[in-house]
Amino acid sequence: MNITVAGTGYVGLVTGVCFAEAGYTVTCFDTDTEKINTLSAGISTIYEPGLEEMLVQNMDAKRLRFTVSPAEAYSGADFIFIAVGTPEREDGSANLDFVESVAREIAEHARGKTVVAVKSTVPVGTNRKLAGFFNPRSGISIVSNPEFLREGSGIADTFQAERIVIGTDDKAAGDKLAGIYRRFGVPILRTGLKSAEMIKYASNAFLAAKISLVNEIANFCEVTGADIEEVALGMGMDSRIGSQFLRAGIGYGGSCFPKDTKALVKLGEEWGCDFSILKSVIEVNSRQKQKLVNAAIGIAGSFKGKRAAVLGLSFKPFTDDIREAPALEVIRQLLDEGADISVYDPAAMGKMREIYGDQLYYAETPEEAVKGADFAFVLTEWPEITAFPLEKYRLFMRQPVLLDGRNCYSAEAAEKAGLTYVSIGRKAVLAEAVAAATK
Repeated sequence: MNITVAGTGYVGLVTGVCFAEAGYTVTCFDTDTEKINTLSAGISTIYEPGLEEMLVQNMDAKRLRFTVSPAEAYSGADFIFIAVGTPEREDGSANLDFVESVAREIAEHARGKTVVAVKSTVPVGTNRKLAGFFNPRSGISIVSNPEFLREGSGIADTFQAERIVIGTDDKAAGDKLAGIYRRFGVPILRTGLKSAEMIKYASNAFLAAKISLVNEIANFCEVTGADIEEVALGMGMDSRIGSQFLRAGIGYGGSCFPKDTKALVKLGEEWGCDFSILKSVIEVNSRQKQKLVNAAIGIAGSFKGKRAAVLGLSFKPFTDDIREAPALEVIRQLLDEGADISVYDPAAMGKMREIYGDQLYYAETPEEAVKGADFAFVLTEWPEITAFPLEKYRLFMRQPVLLDGRNCYSAEAAEKAGLTYVSIGRKAVLAEAVAAATK
């Protein structure tokens, strides 16, 4: 059973390595020669716990290889998974250039009966359009097989998936694809092509909406004196609501929620449907990313001549992905305000350096980042950050003002440590010196 995965980004690489781990012979294809050379040397090009070790083991077992040759990748494949990006265009729509390019190469090089499974997130109707790239007599069948991998836990999400969605109008092709997933022992949902495409967008839209709603409630809690953590606990005990994605914070980011919500709004416009709720979700999330800097300006008045420490750059822990991360907006605002900025992240500082270069100071530890700072912003709940003692903020900062965008600490502990502490949806704590200065 020969499997080819087109694209070695997050989804493609995790998918390819996991299929190899399941015992299949896998070829991963990409047009980026430098990336393929790095992977062929046994070095993972993404940060994902456990992935590099699994990659090396399966290369050593001769089940996994990498190539830049489309002929080598596609000519002998029984299954081809398209896992290339569908980045956001300026108008919010999904750019399908990479997906269509892969489809053309498959049409040119695939031989015999081949099932093409599209993992890339694509608008409703895309798979039927892609089917038109293939000669009806070629033996190539197309199936929608959307991915639901969370960065930082992609391996677990593959082997313990809550569902595998297989959408197709070709029952035989769907049966073949279901067959290779059976050894994973996870639930399989069979649907039509368009429903499978929509399930991915609808899932991400719903989760994004849940995050923005709880953040709106958190902001109201601050005004009224309620505590969002107590509110969220009470909400989550209702089985109709559930406890996941009820944690207030500084907003969502990453490669999926921002892009997919905008794409769905744009898709709705094309079909004459107004996603008014989703538009509000996007607006709320954009405002939320500005919340902590605005709060800090309310305390300080100005950042000129002041130092700010930003702890956590990736959009979530256990990944180096900074796409649409709240840290990008916070750092932009701080630079605009004239702040001197030090940053710390266990995995993502290299990617942030590619954007900001020498405009930032890159610390090797949280302690180094906060030394001499007037403000510290916690934006990602890495264990290295949440385990950093509150007393050390007081000890090493010039002015111990902590703005916690992930509610990592309790207000009571911050008050005991003598900090000025601002979190999301909870009452702020003003240290005596700051309280006196702001009267």
